[in-house]
Amino acid sequence: MAEEKTISVLCIGDVCGSAGVSIVEQRLRPLKRAKNVDFTIVNGENAALFGINPDQAEALFSAGVDVITLGNHAFGRRENASFLDENSYILRPANLSSSLPGQGAKIFSIDKGGRVFRLGVAVLLGRVHMDLMAENPFTCADRLLARWEGQTDGVIFEIHAEATSEKTAFAWHLSGRASAVFGTHTHVQTNDARLIGSTGYITDAGMTGPIDSVIGVKPETSVEGFLTDGVNRRYQTASGDGPLCGVLFTLNNNGRCLSAETVCQW
Repeated sequence: MAEEKTISVLCIGDVCGSAGVSIVEQRLRPLKRAKNVDFTIVNGENAALFGINPDQAEALFSAGVDVITLGNHAFGRRENASFLDENSYILRPANLSSSLPGQGAKIFSIDKGGRVFRLGVAVLLGRVHMDLMAENPFTCADRLLARWEGQTDGVIFEIHAEATSEKTAFAWHLSGRASAVFGTHTHVQTNDARLIGSTGYITDAGMTGPIDSVIGVKPETSVEGFLTDGVNRRYQTASGDGPLCGVLFTLNNNGRCLSAETVCQW
């Protein structure tokens, strides 16, 4: 019997500041070689603290990233919003208004040994304790799956959300219908990478950025915000070394997830 071909998709958690971009530049290619990664998705919405700029996006692509996803800070730097229309490999949340620049879902082709695997990728915002008026991510995901029926070999959803319960419920809602679901936004890697039916899942892929920080920002600026009851929130990105965090999903030809493995690369 011929050996079943598999696709390995690496999903990297929120890249924070210039330090996070540098960590990706230094560590991604060796990690991809070591893990035989076929496709890489990276959340880059905190690369410029609130958003990402074109130079940072180009640096991530040059480092070996295939797709950059964004979240609630997708339009944090509105002067750069136009480049979302110009680059289809940068995805902003699909459940925000269609009148906004960019797109939130796309089908990508992965050539694996002469076989083309069609992978649908979408990023959706959660709505619990989030500050944007996003459409229901559950029903938006349903519509995307219906639209893509017969056009993909597998689908991966990123749920950029605050509440653990919302992320986990989202994965159960898509169990057996999506190849994998991974959470981002809280910047702390969770210890629950697993299969929910045939769907790979992790509540949060973690942060790629400086370890000596408060989820990517200078500790003193974060402490000041808490001491002043949130009045003075003059956040600044931290510097220094830290881990590249994420999750590695292995999919079979039919898009079923075979394994979900946490990654924390120093």
